[in-house]
Amino acid sequence: MSTTLSSGDRAPLIALGVTRILDGRAVLRDVDLVVPAGARVGLIGETGAGKSTLLRVLAGVDEPDSGEIARPARLGWLPQEVPFDSGMPVSSILEAAEAPLLDLERRLEAAAAALGSDPAADETYAAALDEAEQVELWSRHARRDALLDAFGVASIPLPTPLGEISGGQRSRLALAALLLSRPDALVLDEPSNHLDDRAVDSLREHLLGWRGPVVLASHDRALLDEVATELVDLDPSRRAATGENGGGQAVRYGGGFTDYLAEKAREHERWVRSYELEQRELVQLRQTVQVTARALGNPDRRVRDNDKFVRNFKQASIEVAISRRVRDAERRLDELERDQLGAPPQPLRFGGLPPGIAALETDEPLVALDEATVDRRLAPVTLALRAGDRMLITGPNGSGKSTLLEVLAASIPPDAGRRTARTRVRVGVLAQDTRLAEPHRTPRELYAAALGEGRAAAVPLATLGLLSERDLDRPVGALSVGQQRRVELALVLGRPPHVLLLDEPTNHLSLRLATELEDALGTHPGAVVVASHDRWLRRRWSGAELALGAVSGAR
Repeated sequence: MSTTLSSGDRAPLIALGVTRILDGRAVLRDVDLVVPAGARVGLIGETGAGKSTLLRVLAGVDEPDSGEIARPARLGWLPQEVPFDSGMPVSSILEAAEAPLLDLERRLEAAAAALGSDPAADETYAAALDEAEQVELWSRHARRDALLDAFGVASIPLPTPLGEISGGQRSRLALAALLLSRPDALVLDEPSNHLDDRAVDSLREHLLGWRGPVVLASHDRALLDEVATELVDLDPSRRAATGENGGGQAVRYGGGFTDYLAEKAREHERWVRSYELEQRELVQLRQTVQVTARALGNPDRRVRDNDKFVRNFKQASIEVAISRRVRDAERRLDELERDQLGAPPQPLRFGGLPPGIAALETDEPLVALDEATVDRRLAPVTLALRAGDRMLITGPNGSGKSTLLEVLAASIPPDAGRRTARTRVRVGVLAQDTRLAEPHRTPRELYAAALGEGRAAAVPLATLGLLSERDLDRPVGALSVGQQRRVELALVLGRPPHVLLLDEPTNHLSLRLATELEDALGTHPGAVVVASHDRWLRRRWSGAELALGAVSGAR
């Protein structure tokens, strides 16, 4: 059940006992979450833990199977993948954002015109005026221009069809429009995806100054450290640690993301110790029940006494003691087997790049560019990639990072300059946008089709550690965006290329998997090129770096 609270940025966002069942599985079960005005809650959890599901329920996109939701009257929702009509112009997104502001302006003008003639006009005007001040009505034009500029989309002509701009540009445009509309509350799913440093700075400042409740799921640990007042971990595995049945459990953590990681590690260590102690006790109890019961049935082995009376007396006493001991052990064994802790979950590990690249023995470049240029998208670039090279491509939105990867992959030819590559060099690309074209097929089917049955059997999808067993045979259209991103990564890594091109690889990945991917790239014998805004990745990068400057019209 959903309830709309009164309008205004002081209303809280509340979820009570929320359960959501998808494909017969409880993705969320009995989740409670209260976000008061001024709080900024960051959602944490592995891919598939239910972060996006909870956000959709909070935003009113989906209804819970049970539980209650209470939300402010005007709630702003930003999904990971922004739906769009490819034929609609860019201006349509801005017009939709400004529509409630224009309606408020008309109501305010009508109430002002009625002053003096309508006894109720004073109250109506005062309420509309208060709302206008909250949404910064009179500065909307200046705010629109500033937001479009900060998010790097001001140069896009308003008549441009949405299908002709990149997915990153659409996401930044949608985020700018959402902030422009000044809703009472914000529910954001990976808002920093596709943002450069300047855009992240703008987003951070807006969130820090937001007066209403904010809930965001983000892979950006730096952003979480900077803006979150509280973190909530959706960890379905906790039911095993607590002995509870059901799905996800929302666990609140104070402090920043670094504090959360430290507490999470301590929590896991406690779970491991408790589980190991309990398992040892179970082994001992089972052994006690088995050995003493066997001894009870063989008195000759327990008592050796020539005195018949003493022997019988001792035997009876021993049998009583042993029987009591067996009963106590059985009772304790029943209790432990009924209520025992679940095994601590083994993290879904990315096992590194599988074998399969042919020997790269010479120092000849695998791929090289000589003054390669793409009109209005990429300034001249010269580089040579050899086996073992690691290159990080940085730069603001509009500098041509994605375009450079497309040229390296031979997806588009340079307008000037040239691209050369060694014979039979295989290039693998993880694009920035999710592009799984057959949503009805399963990850296992797509993997086998892309690699061939022989290769898929030699390097099974499950061994990459990117997907849980239960997700291997689900239609990819039923998977979350993060899970679909893992499928795309598996299709690239299942047959490792000589040159691996990764465009914003940490977008939509869990924080743990993103870190594991970064570590695993060091084992790749070929060349790796990464284009990324991820501040955490950039701080840890130890290879070469190519910083691109802004190019008008670049992607």
